[in-house]
Amino acid sequence: MKPVDRTWFERPTLQMARDLLGMLLVHEHGDGLTAGRIVEVEAYLGPHDRAAHSFGGRRTARTEAMFGAPGITYLYRSYGIHVCFDVVSGPVGQPEAILVRALYPVCGLPLMTRRRGLVPPPDRGPHPRMVTGGPGRLTEALHITMDLYAHPLWERPLYIAEDPDRPGPFDVAAGPRVGIANAAEARFYPWRFAIDGHPAVSRPAVRTVVGLRPGGR
Repeated sequence: MKPVDRTWFERPTLQMARDLLGMLLVHEHGDGLTAGRIVEVEAYLGPHDRAAHSFGGRRTARTEAMFGAPGITYLYRSYGIHVCFDVVSGPVGQPEAILVRALYPVCGLPLMTRRRGLVPPPDRGPHPRMVTGGPGRLTEALHITMDLYAHPLWERPLYIAEDPDRPGPFDVAAGPRVGIANAAEARFYPWRFAIDGHPAVSRPAVRTVVGLRPGGR
């Protein structure tokens, strides 16, 4: 596995959100290598999106990375506890980002399981949703910490990579984003995208199929 070129991130946010599905998020840490296939994301379109942290052009120490180059990380703590991982998108100065909501473990599952403190059934491994099905779960499983804030995702140790074992073509489903009840009309925007029917998706109620993504080899 090797990082994508930085030019991979030079595409509109809604397109990048869909294109991230099926890609790998990889972390080469001292404890070992972990990687997951991206199966669910949410797009946030900056100053005009009431659900975005940068709504109205809000620029703070917390949101500063969103104003940077596409392809760097925007990390924040949800409820002051769980680290959430976003890919910055849009041109420099246009604060947009894509939250990665769920992964399917493809490398380092035993290490992910230990980091998550899970005790799987003796006859099978843990359900993927319990390991990386949710923003806080996946960052804990891959040991993504705030130290990686504004890290370029075209460079090691944390990076986006093509998946050489990407499964065959899959449907992309869309629906409203999660946890934004106070975002007025923005709570209805269908900017949550997922591999339709995938077992690792954190919230399965994404039902409108909006396109087909090609598979790998």
